[in-house]
Amino acid sequence: MDFGIIVGLIMLVVWAVLVFVVNNAPGYVHLLLTLGLFIVIWRIVARGAPMPKRVKPPNSTKQSQ
Repeated sequence: MDFGIIVGLIMLVVWAVLVFVVNNAPGYVHLLLTLGLFIVIWRIVARGAPMPKRVKPPNSTKQSQ
C-alpha cells in the first residue's frame, strides 16, 4: 500500500472522529475530509498510471566539415 493512501485514510479517520464524537467541530475540520479524499483518489490514480517511456535526446554532436 502506498504511503500517500495511508496518510489519506488516517486523515479521513481523524475527520470522522472529530465530526461524530465532537458534536461541534469547527469548519476547518472539514478540510481534513477534502484533503483526505483528494490524496486517496490522487494516489490511486497515480499508482494505476503507467510510467512514461524515456526518450533519448537527439544526438547533439557537431559534425566537422
